[in-house]
Amino acid sequence: QVQLVESGGGLVQPGGSLRLSCVGSGFPFSSHAMSWHRQAPGKERELVAAVTAGSEMTNYAHSVRGRFTISRENGKKTLYLQMNDLKPEDTAVYYCYVGWFEDDYWGQGTQVTVSS
Repeated sequence: QVQLVESGGGLVQPGGSLRLSCVGSGFPFSSHAMSWHRQAPGKERELVAAVTAGSEMTNYAHSVRGRFTISRENGKKTLYLQMNDLKPEDTAVYYCYVGWFEDDYWGQGTQVTVSS
C-alpha cells in the first residue's frame, strides 16, 4: 500500500531553519509529482510547494517563496522541504502528498513550531 512518512519537524526560533523529509513507498515514486501542504490550527490545509516527477518544475505559495525550497531524490524515494528564515506564521502540521490512480495519499504529518 502507499505510505508517506514525514520527519524533521520540531521547535525552532524565528529566523531559524528546518529540513523536512518524506519517504514514499508502495507507488512509482519517480513517476509522480509530489507536494508539501500545511495546516495551522483553525485553518484549512494549504499547498506550500510542489515539484514535478523529474524536478523540472517547482511551484510555491506566495507566503514561502524565496524562503522554502522543495526538492526530491528519486533514487532514495525521498521528498524534501528546506525551510529557511522561519516565521511564527509558518507554525503548522506539514504533510506530504501524492495523487495516484485518482486517489489522494497523505503522510501522517510533522509538527513545525516557530516560537521564541
